[in-house]
Amino acid sequence: MLFVVMGCSVAFALLAVEVIHRLVRRFTLSGRMYRPGQVFGALLAAQISLSAYPIDAPVTLHVLGIVLILAGAWLLAALTSTLVDVSLSRIRTDVTDNRHARRVHTQVTLVRRLVLVVIGVLAVGAILMTFPGARAVGSTVLASAAVIGAVAAFSAQSLLGNLISGLQIAFSDAVRLDDVVVVEGEWGRVEDVTLTYVVLHLWDDRRMVLPTSYFLKTPFENWTRTQSALLGTVELDLDWTVPVEAMRQEMRSMLEGSDLWDGRVSVLQVTQATQGFVRLRALVSAADAGKLWDLRCLTREHLVDWVQRYHGGALPQVRTKAVTGVKKAQPTGDQHTDARVFGESLDGALREQAFAGPKG
Repeated sequence: MLFVVMGCSVAFALLAVEVIHRLVRRFTLSGRMYRPGQVFGALLAAQISLSAYPIDAPVTLHVLGIVLILAGAWLLAALTSTLVDVSLSRIRTDVTDNRHARRVHTQVTLVRRLVLVVIGVLAVGAILMTFPGARAVGSTVLASAAVIGAVAAFSAQSLLGNLISGLQIAFSDAVRLDDVVVVEGEWGRVEDVTLTYVVLHLWDDRRMVLPTSYFLKTPFENWTRTQSALLGTVELDLDWTVPVEAMRQEMRSMLEGSDLWDGRVSVLQVTQATQGFVRLRALVSAADAGKLWDLRCLTREHLVDWVQRYHGGALPQVRTKAVTGVKKAQPTGDQHTDARVFGESLDGALREQAFAGPKG
């Protein structure tokens, strides 16, 4: 009779879970809770049936209670993940200005992981409390809680520091999911943020894993802290004969025909003019870091090609000039002179003779 009642109870529980699953699936489009719901419902029905018909099987009841606690923790974890997925699905990150969305995704993701850790700890504590010996030991543990707490804090200070850093990162808005950052000279995007570490997806598909405390102790560049639009530079060293205004107009025309340019900044300036070259700096803008990199390469290639095609004389070159008609003074005795001090012009030769003194 007991097994019949238990079988009916389990079947009814599974049917109820199936109905609830279909309703939940219609509104949330998530099936995370289906399997843990089945396990928890079946175990709960079995527990109720055994309670209605007392049997002399304490070990079986104890094991069933432990498994029921684990199933309940599994169900709570699935419920938490489902609620998080539903919340995040309404906040899209595939839009142009997604700074707020990425911030919410980062915070909710970290809070979910913290809740899952709490559920796991509570489940372990509930299981331990089912053992009579654990209750007796509990009083002794509480009596020495101060010593244990001090030892645990000392041994796990790094872990606790990273946990606190993870919460600070989540709510200080310093680093968010999909942020473009430069860390240790490497450029990449924030792929994952946990309570203890941050994963960066580097530009060459490598992954850099850093502790969360790193971002609170070490300076780093965040290119999308307030917005994704950026400025970039391209520098060229050319001859003094380069037509700057014509190059400026050519660059502007090239940018206007490119989808990479966001239309904000187009500047070409001479930043240095020393020795045999002039340095031109092109300043361009793009909507995000990826487009900016491509735009900088495109600008550099186009300007180099334009100079080669139409202004070959403006390519970098070194000029030399031979000076004739100047007799160099020759050092005599213990006198040592160097014409390079004054140059190889006529005036330089005269000054060299003046500083060298009379020849004996």
